[in-house]
Amino acid sequence: MTMPRSRWLAAATTAVLFLAGCGGGGRPAEKPAGADVDKALQTPTELTFWTWVPGIEKEVALFEKKYPAIDVKVVNAGQGEPQYTKLRTALKAGSGAPDVVQIEFQYIPTFTITESLLDLRPYGAEALKDKFVEWTWAQVTGRNGEVWAIPQDTGPMGMLYRKDIFDEHGIEPPKTWEEFAAAARKLHAADPDVYLTNLAGNQNGAWMGLLWQAGAKPFQMATAEQIDVSVNDEVSKKLGAYWGGLVKEGVVATDPDFTDQWYQALNKGKYATWLTAAWGPVFLSTSAKDTSGKWRAAPLPQWAAGENKAGNWGGSTSAVIKTTKNPIAAAKFAEFLNTDPESTTMMANEQFLFPPTKALLSDKSFVDRKPEFYGGQAVNQVFAGISDTVTKDFTWPPFLDQTVNDWDETVGKSLADKTDPVAALDQWQQRITTYAESQGFKVAK
Repeated sequence: MTMPRSRWLAAATTAVLFLAGCGGGGRPAEKPAGADVDKALQTPTELTFWTWVPGIEKEVALFEKKYPAIDVKVVNAGQGEPQYTKLRTALKAGSGAPDVVQIEFQYIPTFTITESLLDLRPYGAEALKDKFVEWTWAQVTGRNGEVWAIPQDTGPMGMLYRKDIFDEHGIEPPKTWEEFAAAARKLHAADPDVYLTNLAGNQNGAWMGLLWQAGAKPFQMATAEQIDVSVNDEVSKKLGAYWGGLVKEGVVATDPDFTDQWYQALNKGKYATWLTAAWGPVFLSTSAKDTSGKWRAAPLPQWAAGENKAGNWGGSTSAVIKTTKNPIAAAKFAEFLNTDPESTTMMANEQFLFPPTKALLSDKSFVDRKPEFYGGQAVNQVFAGISDTVTKDFTWPPFLDQTVNDWDETVGKSLADKTDPVAALDQWQQRITTYAESQGFKVAK
């Protein structure tokens, strides 16, 4: 899971982006015979698993119980970007890399372009496709059909809202972004201390999710050497103009999120909604305890009445590093962790990771829970429905660190400074283009 405290940001690491690593694809290696798989799972083996999920040792123990010959060493090498930095260092050194590693969806291209991940097709991964929500499988699938990882958790975006504030001001949950803007103006005019929402200028993850919902296709690898960059196209500028307008009017806040100020504002009722992901309900219930019973969940407003589309913010996978000496055992561990019913149920119930599997998203014991914090609403059911509406054609660039750093310094800064996000999108486009070309990519004009 992309934990909310962790920003999608790292220093640019150009050394790992050589186009010599852009290959891959083609036909996968021959699938191991059943006897080979059985032998590998019965041979004394030690695997190293890098993850930042607290308490995941319980799920690992389930695997070790089923396959007692295999010992899995769980290592927390940092959350998100700090872990990726250590992973790059180990890969460059040629030693110290794990067998299996937790990687967020958006970082998969960054590591596949350097040929660091193992294609899991030879180990039976293709047969797992129908177990997962379609868009999550698309996130782990390469241009040539490679399966680079197994989905672990997701972050389909919805809207958490303060029912008490809505009721006080006669506001219904907005169905469209036009209704959302009208509600923002109405609410702030009635109470200048309250904003309908907060769009943080330091949160590129939320912006990417909103781009996703709007139908943008900002990054597309046409070939291994050519990338189409369209972060300032018509769809993106529609988004920029919309939010820039509300920010300039002063009816939407742009406070940095996951700060003490932001937590206090949530508890005091400064924001009437939080546009967040499926991990948000649990996070909010522990971070804004003073507001228990006052929140409800709904889908995001839509750009056109009657549409039903969502984006995603967060989520991660289990990937196998190509240098592993035990590919069969590593691949089967990644598979077990994320498909075994007991393991996946435990992750959903104990680590509160929002599941990517169809089985759990239709499991009444999961979707029918009615937490008091949300007034007895079945919020998991709301987000399970939202997950079905996330489109599957949003892809990420192979140099994400630089991309989000540039967002922070252009679009994010424009939101924080209350200037012009539309002009900032042009700056973002130019910066990404310049960087990509400096790394040897051909950028479609």
